[in-house]
Amino acid sequence: MASQTSAMMRPLAVMMSRDFQAIRADATLAEAAELMRAARVGALLVSASNVHVGVVSERDLVRKAMARGADPRQERVSAVMSSPIISLELDRSAHEASDLMAEKGIRHLVITHEGAIVGMISVRDLLRYFKNWGTL
Repeated sequence: MASQTSAMMRPLAVMMSRDFQAIRADATLAEAAELMRAARVGALLVSASNVHVGVVSERDLVRKAMARGADPRQERVSAVMSSPIISLELDRSAHEASDLMAEKGIRHLVITHEGAIVGMISVRDLLRYFKNWGTL
């Protein structure tokens, strides 16, 4: 029971992936897709000059690039990434995360602690959380 209480009090800490992946803004879409496949993730943080500047997701690759016929070996991540980064502080609730993702129309949300990026959650993470510990 203690683990359930802890999960309910700090849901974002429990559900987030701390092992998030990043890619350079000047990398190709093919490189991004290969990294997503290898890491088994649906989104990557995007970095330029050692600063996180955006997020690129599978959805970005499909809707913003492939659908318009972009060459994945030539097109750069910076052309399709979502920027600025939309984030939520670690101490916020799962409901706040869900509401923010719905409001912004995103499926991946960066989690911060005192302004520093500490993880990322997906819509799938929220669904698992609500199924196990909460209600929508």
